[in-house]
This record gives sequence, structure tokens and C-alpha cells, in this order.
Amino acid sequence: MSSFLPKKFPLWVMLVTLVGLAACESKSPDGAASAGAPPATEVTVVTLQEQTVALSNTLPGRTVAYRKAEVRPQVTGILQKRLFTEGALVAEGQQLYQIDAARYEAALANAKAGLARAKANLTTTQAREKRYKNLLADKAVSQQEYDDALSAFEQAKADVAVSEASVQTAEIDLRYTKVMAPISGRIGTSAVTEGALVSAGQATVLATIQQLDPIYVDMSESAARVLEMRRQLMSGRVSQEQQPKVVLNLEGGNQYEHEGELQFSDVSVNETTGTIVLRALFPNPDALLLPGMFVRATVDEGKRDSTVLVPQRGVTRDREGNATALVVNAESKVEVREINASRAVGSDWLVESGLAAGDQVIVTGLQKVRPGAPVKAVEAGSAEGE
Repeated sequence: MSSFLPKKFPLWVMLVTLVGLAACESKSPDGAASAGAPPATEVTVVTLQEQTVALSNTLPGRTVAYRKAEVRPQVTGILQKRLFTEGALVAEGQQLYQIDAARYEAALANAKAGLARAKANLTTTQAREKRYKNLLADKAVSQQEYDDALSAFEQAKADVAVSEASVQTAEIDLRYTKVMAPISGRIGTSAVTEGALVSAGQATVLATIQQLDPIYVDMSESAARVLEMRRQLMSGRVSQEQQPKVVLNLEGGNQYEHEGELQFSDVSVNETTGTIVLRALFPNPDALLLPGMFVRATVDEGKRDSTVLVPQRGVTRDREGNATALVVNAESKVEVREINASRAVGSDWLVESGLAAGDQVIVTGLQKVRPGAPVKAVEAGSAEGE
């Protein structure tokens, strides 16, 4: 030390310098200890609040015609005319085809002749029965003769009834030679042309008519999800309108302009997929929706009161796959919570347990903190937390 100081350097100056250095290196209770402690990390939090949440679910679906009729011939014959334009709208009762009616006109004429003969016979037997009845009263004929006359009269009445039924059948067959549209709608391509032989009960469909306004959308939902929703409705946790609304998203992401209503759910579960079919009804005045189109339908499941939502960015998964969230507790320290998040609602998770209203969930700065560490909480959306 003396080699670096002047020989005549005062001793008391040396002592003061050494004491000062020792004081700087010593630890004081609130000096060096507090100076060495890391500052509290600033994190952005969201304070949870109870709210009423509108629940919805997006499902895949297919469009189905409101009504569909397969046109088939009811009589056998040669097809003479096709009286519609393929792909056009047809009205119920409009004639579509004409089948050769010659044989059916002849059958009707024969049935009418048989009816006339039966009626003539009825007149004769009826008159005989009346005469024999009067003669029987005067004992001019036997009881057996009157019974025979009465029997012939009753048989003649039955023959008239049979002949009338034959005429009605022939008229029906003749009317079926004109193939009519059973429903109103858009008709597809014709499977037969003029000159083809068609027969009653044939497997080949002449044409198909589909009513497209309104139109159905069939969706598939898991049986477990439907069961859970019914339980929540029965318990009163979720309130639902009389007719839940449905919104469609078409291929390409465009939203369909008309809103539909949920009609019913199927009464059985598909054994292969474990799903239940839900059916919604949509107006389709412009025929924009065609049968067989793939769509995505968002179903309004109802409203749930006193619900807590947590932002998805504030929820992570541990190694076991459990959902967890970091919360700033009353001591301004980080606390880990294991939560039960049942479903996504927009950009949030619906919390069933683990969090409550008033909890401050960390949404920004998760990587900078650990459980038990002191933090400075800044509310998201505030000037300081932006």
C-alpha cells in the first residue's frame, strides 16, 4: 500500500478511506438487500365478470328439398308426348306426359256397356219381384217362386254395382294415361323419350320434381352434445327461444341472407357415427340453395346467465393436457389455476370451474413470470396496458 501512496500522506486520510470502502461493501437491512431484489414484472390482465352469453354451435350440413316426388307411370303403354321443359318450374296438376290411351278408351266403353246391360236386367228383375209380391198376397204364386224372383232382383242390383266399379276403374286407367305433376316445383331431366314403352310399377323414374322454396338443411351433431344441451335446458342453466334461429355460411365463406328456424331433431342416433340429425327450414325464394349443397350452419342454442368467460390467449395446457390460467392474487403474486373450459365462445373460453368473477387473469407476459413471482398488474384496454 505504501508503495502507491506518498510517503508523507496523512494517516487519518487513509483510515477514513478504508472505513468508507468497508461501509460500501457491507450489507445494510434495507440497502444492498433491497438494491439486489428484482423489480416486479409488469403484466397485462383481464378482470373476469359474470355476463349473459348467447350460445351457438356451427355444424356441417347438406341442403335437402322441402318436397320431392318421383314421377312414375300408373298404366302401361307407349309414351306419345312429353309436355314440359326440362329444368322448368311445373305446377301441381300440370300434365307432363301423354301415354297412348286407345286401349283404355275401349276398356271404358266396354265397362259402360256392361253397366247398361246390368241396369236393364235390374229393371226386369225388379218388375218381376213386384208382381210376384202382389201375387203372393193373393196366393196366386208359391213362396218359392217369389223367393226366386227376389233373389234375381238382389243379384241384378249387385251386378249393377260391379259394373259401376268396372266403369270407375276404366275411367281411372284412362285418366292415368295423362301423367300429371303430383307437386309444384322444379322438374329435372326426363329419363324417357317419345315412343318408349312404359309400364305400371316400373323401377325407372320418368322424372323427379323437387320443391325448393322453402328448403331443408340437415345437420349432424354428436349425441353427447345434444344430451348435454337438453340437460342444461331442463335444469334452467340455459334458456332457449321457442324456435331457435339458424344462420348459414355457404361454400366460399359467404353468409346466406335469409335466417332459418330449427324444426326438429331426429329420434334415433346413428349407430356408426354416434350423431343425431338436426333439421332447419330456410326460405329460398331465389332458388339459390340447391339440394345436395354443402353448408355450415350456426345454430342458436340459447342464452346462459351468470357465465364467466376467459380470453383464450390467457389459457394454456400443462403436460397432462389440463387447462390452466395464471392469476394475480391479492398479494400481487402469480398464482396458477387449473380450470374446466367446456367450450369456445368467440375468442374466449366458457369456464365451468376454476375461475370466478373478479379474478385477474394474465393475458400478456405469461412467458416472463412464474408462480409465486411478484408482478404489477395492468388492466387490458387501459392506457397503461395498451
